[in-house]
Amino acid sequence: MPAAHVSRVRALYRRILLLHRALPLDLKALGDQYVKDEFRRHKAVGADEARRFLQEWEAYAAVLWQQANENSQNSTEKACFGAALPEEKLNDFRDEQIGQLQELMQEATKPNRQFSITESGKPKC
Repeated sequence: MPAAHVSRVRALYRRILLLHRALPLDLKALGDQYVKDEFRRHKAVGADEARRFLQEWEAYAAVLWQQANENSQNSTEKACFGAALPEEKLNDFRDEQIGQLQELMQEATKPNRQFSITESGKPKC
């Protein structure tokens, strides 16, 4: 891979992890792990898939940046993150991607997430 591409991927990866700092701690942990897994999984893909991968993650970063800014300005309201996934995008997903999306949605929406992180580092009693 050209050095410019590698540099672009690394910069995007770092930017996403920095943006995740605006998320609630449990979603940050979930998001960080998902990003790490996805970037690792796509290290050796073809040029077309790499281009689409970067476009989607750049769009994600832009939405997250906008939502983080909106949430910081509306400190009295509960923070809101996420966006609806249009049906036409879902139709482009492979079965494996649909399965990953389902697992991610289940983990992000269940009341007792597997990530039990507190700001103090001590478990909740």
